[in-house]
Amino acid sequence: MKRFITLLIIMLVANISVFAANLNLEKKWAQVIYAISRVESEGNPKAVSKCGRYVGYLQISEILVRECNRIAGKKEFTYADRYDKQKSIDMFITYMERFNPEGNIEKAIRLWNSGDLNCMNHKASTDGYYRRVMNKFSVQAVTE
Repeated sequence: MKRFITLLIIMLVANISVFAANLNLEKKWAQVIYAISRVESEGNPKAVSKCGRYVGYLQISEILVRECNRIAGKKEFTYADRYDKQKSIDMFITYMERFNPEGNIEKAIRLWNSGDLNCMNHKASTDGYYRRVMNKFSVQAVTE
C-alpha cells in the first residue's frame, strides 16, 4: 500500500509539472495567439474560412492537426478539436515549440500564415499578414 501511495504521489507531481509547463508555454505565446486569433477568426472558435479548409479560433487545417499528432507521437488531436479554443491553442504551442522553439514572434506569425519552415527567407509572401497581426498585437499589448 505504501508503495502504491508513493507511486500515486509521483504521478501527481509529474502531472502538476506538465500542467505548469503548459501554462508557462501558453503565457509565453499568449499575445501572439491573441493577435493571430483576431486576424484569423476575430476570436470566434466556430469560424470557417471561405474555402472551408481552415476552421476555428486559429483557422487550423486538417494538415496541421496531422502534423501536431506526428510531433506528439500519438493521436493527441482530432479534426473536431480545431473548433475548441483551448485545443487550438495547444496545437499552436505544439507546432511552435517544434518549429520555433526560440520563440521568435516574427517567425511565429509568418510560419502560422505560410506553413513554410523557411518563411524567414522569403518574407514578401507573408508581409501583409504579418502587418495585420502586428497591428492587433500592438493594440492588444496596449489595451490589456
